[in-house]
Amino acid sequence: MDDGAPDLGLGLTNPRGAPLRRVPVRARSVYVTLAAWSLAVAADEGEGAIVLLELPDEQSFFRGDGLCLGWPQERLAAAYAALAPRDEAAILDLPQLG
Repeated sequence: MDDGAPDLGLGLTNPRGAPLRRVPVRARSVYVTLAAWSLAVAADEGEGAIVLLELPDEQSFFRGDGLCLGWPQERLAAAYAALAPRDEAAILDLPQLG
């Protein structure tokens, strides 16, 4: 890239991630609703999201939507690691009550 933007090795032009959101998810083999992290992704090629589901048995699964739909687990994991916010305050954007 000649515009000075870092090449993250994702195959995207000007990729950027939004703050993480907590979202409810359901799985076929699980009878309860689980919580996962959703990372909105935008690039010059379009928009999408990567959802990270962490299970109690130390397993993690990624799912891509929109721009990220159909990506293999390895590419989703790399994109999530590269684009997720590093600042704890950005991750825990909780509403203040009271």
